[in-house]
Amino acid sequence: MNKPLRILVVLPMYGGSLPVGQFCAQALRQEGHLVEVFNAPEFYPAYRSFENLRVTTDRLDYLQNSYVQIVSQGVLAKVETFEPDMVLALAQAPLTRQVLKRLRNDHVVTAMWFVEDFRLFTYWKTFAPLYDVFAVIQKDQIFDELKAIGQENVLYLPLAAQPDFHRPLELSSVERRKWGSDVSFMGAGYPNRRLAFRELLGFDFKIWGSDWDGDHVLAPYLQMGGARVSSEECVRIFNATKINLNLHSSVHVEQLVSRGDFVNPRTFEVAGCGAFQLVDERSLLPESFRDDEMATFTSLEDLKEKIAYYLSRPEEREATAQRGRERVLAEHTYAHRMASLVEFTARQIPGWPSPRAGSKAASDLPPELAAEIDALIQRLGLPGDVGFDDLIWALRQQKGRLSGLETALLFLDEWKKLYASKT
Repeated sequence: MNKPLRILVVLPMYGGSLPVGQFCAQALRQEGHLVEVFNAPEFYPAYRSFENLRVTTDRLDYLQNSYVQIVSQGVLAKVETFEPDMVLALAQAPLTRQVLKRLRNDHVVTAMWFVEDFRLFTYWKTFAPLYDVFAVIQKDQIFDELKAIGQENVLYLPLAAQPDFHRPLELSSVERRKWGSDVSFMGAGYPNRRLAFRELLGFDFKIWGSDWDGDHVLAPYLQMGGARVSSEECVRIFNATKINLNLHSSVHVEQLVSRGDFVNPRTFEVAGCGAFQLVDERSLLPESFRDDEMATFTSLEDLKEKIAYYLSRPEEREATAQRGRERVLAEHTYAHRMASLVEFTARQIPGWPSPRAGSKAASDLPPELAAEIDALIQRLGLPGDVGFDDLIWALRQQKGRLSGLETALLFLDEWKKLYASKT
């Protein structure tokens, strides 16, 4: 779709889908859409502060749920101001059933990208029918279950990488010593990982991430005291490590390698960095990468053998990683995913997006002024036929000193609001 859209991205207050939402907003802007972000993480400290009241669990749940209701009303207020063509929510975004029903009554198109395991996190059953589009990272069973509860517009949308973020880095020797190792893992301490990694202690091995408390065997290998690792630090780790382990989570201790379906974001992010990884086999992985683009393992014994094999073959590691990066750039960026979501929505929702009133920003103007406005539109990364209202909105998102033209356009917009509507 060539027409620029107004899209409100609603982030969760915390959790693994938070960076995914941030990358979605960035990709949408790069594709020329006008994007506003509802930064729910700004409300998270207050949400957690209720825990300091030392009240009963049921009372705490009531208070926190009531607070989420208020935050959700903030999303509604943002919608009324921004007037988006789409509200895109990420998993665990603070959108209540009440607000979703209101948005539907107001004919505001909503989409959810549920970037979690539907079998483990089942709250989707309450909210999914209230979204106009529901995108998921799994197939088959979830499609059937969603249709059974009334959600017909289901899109398989695997995760991705952001190429200007997940990219090869030139690291100094000091950075490589800090962030690098022969083998590393970045992620949370799920039960299957805790058990599996006890078998890897003979390697030069580092563990990064949180939720590893209480594991005295792995504690010497845990970096930064188990602090949460930022997205920027993850990219450094991926780049500095010879073999990035990518063992998908499982809450079942007996399933060290779960052989599940969905592909986690780390798979695409490590590949986007042009770094090498060993990932446990997943049923949906062959749809994203060929065998020569992604090295896999099927069991703990297979993992240990392949670590030893690839550590002794740096050229093979580099060639595999490079092919994986090329595949990401060709098919698996957030720009690809957002384009798929927009195209799917246009196919499934008749008449979407609704036409907006207003003419081209540079129409019916003297040639010299029209040329100046066209140059401004190009600098802002907007399409040539952008409307005046959308141009003004984009201008208001900029920072820094205004040019004479920008000041005049903003003044004209204020004049229109004050006087033109009264004539």
